[in-house]
Amino acid sequence: PVSEGNPIGESWELADVAGVSSVVANGHLAGKTIGELVRSFPERLLGRGRAWDRFPLLVKYLNIENKLSVQVHPDDALALRRYGSLGKAEVWFILDAGPQSAVYMGFNRDVTPAEFREACKNGTADRLLNVIHPRRGDMIFIKPGTVHAADGGLVVCEIQEPSDLTFRLYDWGRELNPATVREMHLDEALDIIDYRKYSASDTSAGVTVCPQFTVRRLTLNGRETVGKDSPERFVIYNCIKGEVLLQMAADPTEYRLCTGDTLLVPAECLKYVLTPLVPGSELLASTVL
Repeated sequence: PVSEGNPIGESWELADVAGVSSVVANGHLAGKTIGELVRSFPERLLGRGRAWDRFPLLVKYLNIENKLSVQVHPDDALALRRYGSLGKAEVWFILDAGPQSAVYMGFNRDVTPAEFREACKNGTADRLLNVIHPRRGDMIFIKPGTVHAADGGLVVCEIQEPSDLTFRLYDWGRELNPATVREMHLDEALDIIDYRKYSASDTSAGVTVCPQFTVRRLTLNGRETVGKDSPERFVIYNCIKGEVLLQMAADPTEYRLCTGDTLLVPAECLKYVLTPLVPGSELLASTVL
């Protein structure tokens, strides 16, 4: 339950990780968790030949008002070897940004592990960080090993691997105050970090493709038919602007997506139509490769 006046910084919209499993909201499977569906109908839900033990993506909304701690995530190989877990590649789609918004992404020059560690300890790590001033519609791919943080009135849709492995490196001085201190993981994570200067090629406005997943931004000004010949993979739609009607071709079922809604289309749904109820409505479409 969400209480009045209690600020919420992070909402897990579609999740099957860390003991949290989203619940189906409608249809004859209402009340079932996404984890139960993965175990009961793996190919019908995920696609032919798919053999994941959990739903392979995690979708979140982030409301960032104050400085997010500087953090990093491991890649799949290191996470499996060291923690028996998946790593964490992720995409941030900027839904809203203010004039003072900032995303700290990687370093503004090549640095050394010793240099970065010392900067974290003496409170000057922010001087080494690359700063992006984001606008609505920016899509930022956060490659494992990239240090990152954010500040200043951002709303973000985050699509990531189903992992909660996050290592805090620097907390803007809050780690030095007994009233605000949180567990830090700097020494544990020093060998996870990419210390090279950040490449802006990881920022785009339309599509991100990485080995773990793909995310596309769709702008709908008219009806669009989605069709495929075989149940290759599922699609997650996040309505990020306007309102969209999804109509199944095989039956009269309709789903209305308002801004903020998340809809999972199973792999076995081979054909359907997307109709914008507001011209220029926008969706994020996420799936695995």
